[in-house]
Amino acid sequence: MDFDYSGKTRDLIARLDAFMDAHVYPAEDARHDFVIDPANLWQEWPGLAALKDAARTAGLWNLFLPHEYGAFSPGLTNLEYAPLAEIMGRVPWSSEVFNCSAPDTGNMEVLAKYGSPAQQAQWLTPLLEGKIRSAYVMTEPQVASSDATNLEMSIVADGDDYVLNGRKWWISNFMHPATTLLLVMGKTDFDAPRHAQHSTIIVPRDTPGITVVRHQRVFGSLNSPGGECELRFDNVRVPKENLILGEGRGFEIAQGRLGPGRIHHCMRSIGQAQRALEIMARRVDSRVAFGKKIADQSSIRQDVAKGFCEVEMARLLTLKAADRMDKVGNKDARDLIAAIKVVAPRMAQEVCDRAIQAHGGMGVSDDTPIAEFFTINRFVRIADGPDEVHMSQLGKQKIREYVAMNEGGPR
Repeated sequence: MDFDYSGKTRDLIARLDAFMDAHVYPAEDARHDFVIDPANLWQEWPGLAALKDAARTAGLWNLFLPHEYGAFSPGLTNLEYAPLAEIMGRVPWSSEVFNCSAPDTGNMEVLAKYGSPAQQAQWLTPLLEGKIRSAYVMTEPQVASSDATNLEMSIVADGDDYVLNGRKWWISNFMHPATTLLLVMGKTDFDAPRHAQHSTIIVPRDTPGITVVRHQRVFGSLNSPGGECELRFDNVRVPKENLILGEGRGFEIAQGRLGPGRIHHCMRSIGQAQRALEIMARRVDSRVAFGKKIADQSSIRQDVAKGFCEVEMARLLTLKAADRMDKVGNKDARDLIAAIKVVAPRMAQEVCDRAIQAHGGMGVSDDTPIAEFFTINRFVRIADGPDEVHMSQLGKQKIREYVAMNEGGPR
């Protein structure tokens, strides 16, 4: 087992680290001050465009797209991308600088894997070029959407069109000024077998009949410029050629989309936990209380040591899951994907919680990014499926596997 990154990965890590040092970290305060100003609601920070141009010129662009997507991809495996996503995760908004931010990444993978040539030309190409952004419209307020088969939005054929009716919520990125594309999941056949009722369709953002019911706050924040929204679809009409893959393929598309998205979240969580631990170490080494450095307290040293152990364990599980995805595919790696989706954000939340405590009142402020990291990872424990769903499915799978292993007698 080789624990060293390939030469290509080491080169990209060095280049990405250098770019972050030169361009991204120095811009953190300016970007933060802009997006929290109510006068700038739903506007992108003006400095982002120049950073994206610089990243594209530096060859640090669309790094997320797995190697199996041919001409669309820069050729990285999931394992090669993992340490790069970790670096981006250290500044949560920086993924967009490199055109590697959710929900665009998942939508690009859907279009690359399942889209028709015409759909790819119209929508995938501008997404890959960073000219537009997108949203994934799946979750609904009236059903438990962690089971996608519960979704009830209707997608009804009518002549040359499909007509959409229903409500959605927690739609991330809908308010971003560059968002022009929605991938919407709903039912095309209410009487089909459970996993063949749903379809996924492309809906342009400005299609008549889409209404913002409300802007939803996450831990008190509107998360401008992308935001989260509750939406209503009233007789929203789109051409039939906007359907992706075919009727009844929506659940299949959703499963194919969510696997990589889940592990990308985890990669970024590792980066946030690692940075929180580093900030914590610097703080306790410089802060004096009751006559000595906080770093001299045994309990603080134990907190740092625990954080190191936890980050390393989660990083290794993330890399193992990514490697399995590369070797056997997302479906056969679903146990490791589920495991790390539970482990990584919980770990990051705990590491950040201890770092907050070590900072005292400063820890809950915006003077460091740690409080933001904490809230992001609390949210990630629900996004792309809550912990309980992943653990339930993982437990069911492992019980079945372990029982089958012992059918010939005890071992």
